[in-house]
Amino acid sequence: MPISLKPLTFLALVALAGPALAQETTDAPATDPAAAATAPADDAASGADQANPTTDLNMGEPAAASGEPQVGQPYTRESFGDWALRCLKSAEGPDPCQLYQLLHDDQGNTVAEISMFPLPEGQRAAAGATIVAPLETLLTEELTLSVDGTGARRYPFTFCNRAGCIARVGFTAEELAQFKRGNSAQLSIVPAAAPDQTVDLTISLSGFTAGFDASSVPPDAAEQQ
Repeated sequence: MPISLKPLTFLALVALAGPALAQETTDAPATDPAAAATAPADDAASGADQANPTTDLNMGEPAAASGEPQVGQPYTRESFGDWALRCLKSAEGPDPCQLYQLLHDDQGNTVAEISMFPLPEGQRAAAGATIVAPLETLLTEELTLSVDGTGARRYPFTFCNRAGCIARVGFTAEELAQFKRGNSAQLSIVPAAAPDQTVDLTISLSGFTAGFDASSVPPDAAEQQ
């Protein structure tokens, strides 16, 4: 007949382990001489720390206010109509800003984006723009840009990355003036999947003049105005 071994109860285990535990308890010394010798020294060090509470205190550092942008972080400084003035927090000097607008097609889908910024005086281009189109854009067809349906110009794409295909373009003072007095601009691109079609996007110019003028004013100076 097979023998069934029942597990020992907790009390039985304690009873069996009792002699061993008792032996270990009686073998251990009641007091550690080394610990006893160092105890007064430890007490003295603790007393010294209490007598001089300024020892090894961390004085902390200024903390940024909640919501305040950190160096290298973009933020929206102000909105002008359909444009947002986006700036980049810099460690020194005024924060560089660009006027930004997200572009949608007729169905409301996000298709492209444009950022415009002023350029120093004394050169051919009075303003610059960065236009980002989808990766599926047919690059050889470039992009076409006009204001109120007149003076259309074609611009090549500069490069593509994970964000999309990017065109960096410049505008003369006359072309910038057209943006300021216009109602809307038209951006046209050709999809690579349908080279016989054109995607036409409308760029609202509502708030453009005030936003563009503000983009050349440092944030600190803008707050004082």
